[in-house]
Parts: sequence; C-alpha cells; structure tokens
Amino acid sequence: MTGEADRAAGNPAHNGSARLVVVSGCSGGGKSTLLAAMARRGYPVLPEPGRQIVKEQLFIGGDALPWVDTARFLELCVVRSMQFFDMASPDDRPALFDRSLIDAVAAMDRLRLPVPAATRRAVERYRYAPTVYLVPPWEALFAADAERRHGFADAVAEYEDLLRAYPAYGYAVEEIPHGSVDARADALDRRLRARPAA
Repeated sequence: MTGEADRAAGNPAHNGSARLVVVSGCSGGGKSTLLAAMARRGYPVLPEPGRQIVKEQLFIGGDALPWVDTARFLELCVVRSMQFFDMASPDDRPALFDRSLIDAVAAMDRLRLPVPAATRRAVERYRYAPTVYLVPPWEALFAADAERRHGFADAVAEYEDLLRAYPAYGYAVEEIPHGSVDARADALDRRLRARPAA
C-alpha cells in the first residue's frame, strides 16, 4: 500500500492528464452500476464521495447529511473528493471517479450556499481529464433509498446544473446514452481507449 509520504497533494504525476477520468451525471441514472461494470473490466474506480459520507454519518449518528446540514455535507464532499484525487493511482488504464469536486461546487452554487475561496482554488488546482462523461436522467431506473432521499425532478435539476458547471470549469462533456449495462460499458471503454494516455 502506498504510504502517506508518497501521496502528494494534487497528485502531480497525473494532475490534468487523461489518466484521471470523471464519470458523473444524474442521480439514479445508472452511473454507479456502470462504474461497477468498468471495475470488473479492470479499471481502477474511486467511489462516490457523497454516498460514502452519508453511510458514515448514518453509522455514527452524525448530522452532515444532505437532508440535515447540506452545507457541512458538501464541505465534506469537497474534502473527500480531494482525498480520492490524491489517492488515485492509474495503472495501464485510467482511474475513474464516481463524481468529482465539480459536483459539490455545482451543488453549492445551485443551492446558493457560499463557496469558500479555498474550494474555488481546489477546483482550479485539482484538474481531472479534459473530457467528463455524464450519465443522463433515466426515470425508469430512478429509485429513492436510505442514502438518496430526493425525487426524480431534483435529480434532473442537478443534472442540468452539471451540464452547465463542467464546461464552465473548462471541461468537455460527453453523454453516455441509455442502454444495457454492458452496452454502456462498451461505449465508455471505446471512448477511453480512443483518448491519448497523456
């Protein structure tokens, strides 16, 4: 396992390269299922920060939850996103992130929450691959659960914000169309292989 001393802030070996790829999109649109399929194909996958934080907060009885203290929840998402970025160690295939710093900042903007200057700087300094892949809304798949308590309309609004936010922060966006899990994984795999590794 890589030691803490080997884990530089901002992951300078890969920062801004095609080796750190974000897969984001509509909540409940099949994103995490797609990423699980990519993991089975050998891609390193970093988990969704928000889901991790919700599980931890529910486990300890904390209140940094999106339906209790949204601002604190999003602050923790920023910190966790940076941690996952620093941890990423792509091998012969790029590392795939289930959401990113941009998702948290877009949520802050959408909810009119203050975005700390340090968070804005993090978005500038923690740079993912230039192209981000988004999973669009898919009502037939959407289902609320213990960690996802919002409705489909809120998920669509979130997605529309991401469509604006990623280009605003300098990223190109490509959608992964509806289809079977294997078809979506094939489509993403083809696109990743077509990108230069640098």
